[in-house]
Amino acid sequence: MSTPIDPAAVVAAFIDAVAPYDPRPDAGPVALIGVRTALGEGTFAVSDHVIRAMCRALAAYRDPEDRGTCVDCGSRHLDENLHCRECGRLHGILGEVIAQHARRVAAEEAP
Repeated sequence: MSTPIDPAAVVAAFIDAVAPYDPRPDAGPVALIGVRTALGEGTFAVSDHVIRAMCRALAAYRDPEDRGTCVDCGSRHLDENLHCRECGRLHGILGEVIAQHARRVAAEEAP
């Protein structure tokens, strides 16, 4: 079982990690971020530098479950073997080999 993540603590840790690199540490805050969950809450006055760092971090985020899009049905639910959970298509090298084999078999069976 995994330990619950306290979002307020995560935001505070992010701010602490980014703040030392602020080129204008004496500039006033430009935003107020509030986080409230069952595990805790916090309100953070943040600088432009921290806001820009958050935006870059969010833009760079890639979900570990993102394995692309199915070329047949467009689903974003490919499993770890690149098998589409929606339509069943296999992707990647194995999927291409199986698809080529299926096309050859179908061509051989055609009248």
